[in-house]
Amino acid sequence: MKTFYVINGPNLNRLGKREPGIYGNDTLETLEQRLTQFASENDSTVVFRQSNHEGDIIDWIHEAESATGIVINPGAFTHYSYAIRDAIASVPVPVVEVHISNVHKRESFRHTSVISPVTEGQVVGFGLNGYELALRSFL
Repeated sequence: MKTFYVINGPNLNRLGKREPGIYGNDTLETLEQRLTQFASENDSTVVFRQSNHEGDIIDWIHEAESATGIVINPGAFTHYSYAIRDAIASVPVPVVEVHISNVHKRESFRHTSVISPVTEGQVVGFGLNGYELALRSFL
């Protein structure tokens, strides 16, 4: 059985409340239910983590080093966390970076990811469907 980690960063616990025009009305719990169902249909399991704290995210990346894959939405840490970037580079598991909105159509500071150079790929702009697309890339 394959095990995937889905790690969400700052403010993603606010899905459904935070800027619904950008992030939609679905909650983090809705996302987790959808991905649990998808994983079950594909003989897989998903471990979900969310934190507003950089150190937690780093610890979970290390914890996931024997997983089949990591899907990460680092939130704002995407643009400046070299510590998360280095944590990803330190584990042998493939990582896909996900963003709910199309960050390239938003503020210029969102256009740069220090994370993407150490990931297998990046999925942006497909809403919560981006997480499933990322999981599919591992299957």
